[in-house]
Amino acid sequence: MDGSRTEKMKSRIKLLLVDDHPVVRRGISSCLAQQEHLAIVGEASDGLEAVRKAKELLPDIILMDIDMPLMNGLAVTELLRRELPNVKVLILSMHSNTDYVLRIVQSGARGYVLKEASLEELVRAIETVDSGKTFFSPDVASVALNQFVRRPGEGPTPSQLTNREKQVLIHIAEGLSNKEIASALGVGVRTVETHRERIMDKLNIHSVAGLTKFAISKGLIILREENNGTH
Repeated sequence: MDGSRTEKMKSRIKLLLVDDHPVVRRGISSCLAQQEHLAIVGEASDGLEAVRKAKELLPDIILMDIDMPLMNGLAVTELLRRELPNVKVLILSMHSNTDYVLRIVQSGARGYVLKEASLEELVRAIETVDSGKTFFSPDVASVALNQFVRRPGEGPTPSQLTNREKQVLIHIAEGLSNKEIASALGVGVRTVETHRERIMDKLNIHSVAGLTKFAISKGLIILREENNGTH
């Protein structure tokens, strides 16, 4: 009996819920409690507690609010990406403006769901992120894409980059560090640094935010993993 319960826990997606509003945490908890394949293993009410509990509980996914005391959700996400790279972060927020989307992509979060989203969308986001993909609420994606995709004929184009430079650019836009990119591509860190410098020179873009915006606007990274209700 004990063994089967342990097996069941292992097969569940372990969630850490981080929000400074107890009512919000209670609401999300009660909704997700009905999902047998999900298990909330802990809760935190501020950024520092989130970091501590993440290290202690090692959840599969952290449902993270942005606006919190002591340390905001994006700072926590950036810290955890370096210290616990296997823990995925799904941002839950009320904000749907473009600047937030850019900052969330850069922070290393794997997805972004608005707090007003349906339970079905939240569960789909958790499952998508758990499978290794990214998930952005369609509403958020459309806000961002409307902002980014303008005057496509102007400015630099991806055709100026080699295939390897495009790969490096995509990884930069996904929030990976030089070391993480080097590991993913099987090359040295110095090689990645050289590619990064060439990309910035060729595109005349000299910030990670600018490179991320370029990658999204040219369709090199997809903000929306959502279609026709299929998984």
